[in-house]
Amino acid sequence: MAETILSPGVLARENDQSFITGQPQQRGAAIIGPTTRGPVEVPTIVSSYSDYLSIFGGELESGSRIYSYLTSISANNYFQNGGTTLTVTRVTSGSFSEATASSAQSIGGDPFAAAAVLTSFGSGIESGSNATHANVPLTSSDGVGTGATATVVLSGNPGGTIDSITISSSAGAGYAPGDVYTIFSGSMGATSGSDLTITLPSDPNNAIFNVTSSFEIETISEGGIMNNFIAGEIGNGALRSGSKDNLRWEVSSVNTSSGQFSLLVRRGDDKNNEKVVLESYNNLSLDPFSSNYLPKVIGDINYNLVQDGTDFYIQSTGSFPNISKYIRVKSVNKRTPRYFDNAGNPKNEFTGSFPLVQSGSFDGAVGSNIPVGRAANYYKDVNSTDSQGLIGSDYNNAISLLSNVDEYKYNLITVPGLLQSQHSTQITNVVQNALGRGDNMAIIDLVDYNTQINGVISRAASFDNSYAATYWPWLQVVDPNSGELVFVPASTMVPGVYAFTDASSDPWFAPAGITRGGMGQVVRAERKLTTSNRDALYEANVNPIATFPQQGVVVFGQKTLQKRASALDRINVRRLLISLKSFISQIADNLVFEQNSLATRNNFLTQVNPYLESVQQRQGLFAFRVVMDETNNTPDVVDRNELVGQIFLQPTKTAEFIILDFNVLPTGATFPS
Repeated sequence: MAETILSPGVLARENDQSFITGQPQQRGAAIIGPTTRGPVEVPTIVSSYSDYLSIFGGELESGSRIYSYLTSISANNYFQNGGTTLTVTRVTSGSFSEATASSAQSIGGDPFAAAAVLTSFGSGIESGSNATHANVPLTSSDGVGTGATATVVLSGNPGGTIDSITISSSAGAGYAPGDVYTIFSGSMGATSGSDLTITLPSDPNNAIFNVTSSFEIETISEGGIMNNFIAGEIGNGALRSGSKDNLRWEVSSVNTSSGQFSLLVRRGDDKNNEKVVLESYNNLSLDPFSSNYLPKVIGDINYNLVQDGTDFYIQSTGSFPNISKYIRVKSVNKRTPRYFDNAGNPKNEFTGSFPLVQSGSFDGAVGSNIPVGRAANYYKDVNSTDSQGLIGSDYNNAISLLSNVDEYKYNLITVPGLLQSQHSTQITNVVQNALGRGDNMAIIDLVDYNTQINGVISRAASFDNSYAATYWPWLQVVDPNSGELVFVPASTMVPGVYAFTDASSDPWFAPAGITRGGMGQVVRAERKLTTSNRDALYEANVNPIATFPQQGVVVFGQKTLQKRASALDRINVRRLLISLKSFISQIADNLVFEQNSLATRNNFLTQVNPYLESVQQRQGLFAFRVVMDETNNTPDVVDRNELVGQIFLQPTKTAEFIILDFNVLPTGATFPS
């Protein structure tokens, strides 16, 4: 409210300028590469290395050896050095799909008479079956009478899956060993050697059991590594093909009175008496009107990469966001809508819809990155025809997908395993994407292991871009999974240096030098560079990785790949601009479609100026000025529906060349003031 002074006096007024300016949205690094498991070509944010391992896995076996993908080594180093978020995009070769499993409901000719109980149903869902039937004998050490329990052991190959079980008795009066039973194909999984335990009904002439799963679940991770088999159980309920990288599931605590049950997600290599429970979901319901409805609690969103011309985007199907890291609900086949009647009692038509207390496994997934009949090329052996089981074109979709600046936010991107000398198309696309987006830096590798310096310099000459940087030589590290000493390209480890710089200082500090450029997880560099080596590399805009006594391996350069000398040929300035553009753009986004008035301009200035002042105080800027007034928003600009702002910056430079003059003076000389 405006005050009017009517008589002489002093008017004391307050102007609160102490509003705390919001900090920019934090953006981490992005990495593209193969992983042991996980969703394929679906960018996924992880916030720790343990989070990464739970989704994408760790080591893999190839050719009777244990390897780690460069993706995993880089993620481990990034988080150990203070990284906060990492966007991981898994790439593969060939077709990949999820593994699926079903949960059986109570079954019987009369669903309320508990006519039969199915306790084990083979390997899970099998699709595409054309089998009609297989004849198998009922086996028992004793005579089997009506109402007794016996085990049907499948022989041969049923060729499909079970939808219904028809039992007929040649004796006509009861059941006896040697009677013939027919198993028809359908939706329940069964394979040769699996067991079906059946409680026989009292009437041999009414022995048709309709088997339908209550619900189906599938793994979020894709690839044949997710397959395992109940039929392969060995001791203590362990799966013969179960591993720490795949899953099994268990239904427990089924209560028809409350209409609820529990579902456990277990690790594939556990045992029934030593369960490794990854996730536990209690009080689940098949009632779509319940807050504990199965898909609501676990999630049912499926993501797929779709191409539209030259564009790629992720298309989602489903209704409920995925809460589980491991599974999603594929379908609910037996819903129990409004399970209780008005008196509060379960409705009879739904009590037979619940899954049985049982455990199961997953099957039906396809896809493998490990070449058949040979080991893939890892570490220093990567080349154009085989880089960790892949070729360059396997990365194309992911690189194109991550060019979407509105959908994916990151400030740094790497593709460890791709080299400009071997995969020039993909490396060029990564660099061009960084330039086009204008909000991140691409860290790239130029040459193979054991390349001479002149080869490195000649490769660097093909780039002129301030949004990209490169480092050399290769580095030897300890594989976190096998414990072996292996050589990796520099881009595998450099993101850790950037993460440490951001955590200990700010993005506008140089990610180089003994203070911030130390590489503690590196054992040694491929070669120790001399001063003349470093000079030649730095003049060619290649950042040398030096080795110093007592200090170890250190990043000792911070140039971008821009050829022309300017402030933007330094990484700290480029990252300063990326940070400032990111934050100020977030503010400007809120002004789109607002009134082009003085109030809107002041709203912008009152947020931007305090932030730039804080950057100046933290040694990012020498000086700055922001102009958004009538001088650059003239009437014709306003009439074009434009709002113009000008931001003038003087970035802080780094002291890369320190010159110390040691002057020796004669006795009695006067020191200069």
